[in-house]
Amino acid sequence: MKTPEIQSHIPALILAPMEGVTDFPMRAFLTERGGFSFCVSEFLRVSQDLLPRRTYLEHIPELIHQGKTASGTPVQVQLLGGDPEKMAHCALNAVRAGATAVDLNFGCPAPTVNRHDGGASLLKTPTRIYSIVKAVRSMLPSTIPVSAKLRLGWEDMNDIFVNAEQAALGGASWLTIHARTRMQGYTPPAHWKYIGEVKKQLNLPIIANGEIWTFEDFLRCQEVTQCTHFMIGRGALAHPLLPQQIAQSLGLLHSSPTHALSWSHSAEEWLPLFKRFSEIATHYAPHSRYALKRMKQWLGFIRMKTPLPWMDQLRKSENLHDFFELLGAINQDHSTR
Repeated sequence: MKTPEIQSHIPALILAPMEGVTDFPMRAFLTERGGFSFCVSEFLRVSQDLLPRRTYLEHIPELIHQGKTASGTPVQVQLLGGDPEKMAHCALNAVRAGATAVDLNFGCPAPTVNRHDGGASLLKTPTRIYSIVKAVRSMLPSTIPVSAKLRLGWEDMNDIFVNAEQAALGGASWLTIHARTRMQGYTPPAHWKYIGEVKKQLNLPIIANGEIWTFEDFLRCQEVTQCTHFMIGRGALAHPLLPQQIAQSLGLLHSSPTHALSWSHSAEEWLPLFKRFSEIATHYAPHSRYALKRMKQWLGFIRMKTPLPWMDQLRKSENLHDFFELLGAINQDHSTR
């Protein structure tokens, strides 16, 4: 895949945009391991002033390299805001900076964002979703896909039907639907059945998103939604084999089935992954505190589904040296048992 693109008949797996999580180094690390068709950047917020070219390049350095990570995985630029004209001009600036596809965020549940006319707050007014998508679509060349990411609604899940329809009427190339309302935040469960119903309603590619932590979750989501396109975020961090498992199931990777392999969450298994991320993070963000902060955050996602005592020990580390010294000691201790 040369650009971020979704086609109805071709399966895809997308790395979710997670503010403060899936930034440039993390995108580089996760896509290096394979499985993703493309990834979506953390949102760039459009407020009073139009975003200059340097903002896109600062937050999405992949644009300097034809919009791809070091491993060649395309990156889609995501914008967030409530003013159609400003969103349209910022989308054009993004394309001029190198973006090959633009995604519009109508799903962020953060209170600060919602109080300032962005993200999920737009779900309350379907006609505004239409206006924003239409303005951006009209501003950009037809060769540049414009997609939209939605939640089921602010608090009523049935709102997804009118909101998805308005995004489609505005000219969205595809929709990503996070199967929860804004009021649910990230509280389980995800209500995948609504995604399947929207898919039946619209003649448009639909990406299923939300609460896919394991390969079994993916299979259930696939069955309920009948989708061929999926987006994962926290699950890709909590279970390192998950992207490859899903990609192989979708026919995107052709090798031995990793879903048949076991992953015990041992220190021995995690050690090389943390070391590799540290190498990438230190290369792109030389300040060692950055890598340590990201890995502690990463441990938090792992602990959500697999709480292990040694992970709590690691989160108390004060620096990278202590982190890896402790992880090595834990690994050695477990290997001698």
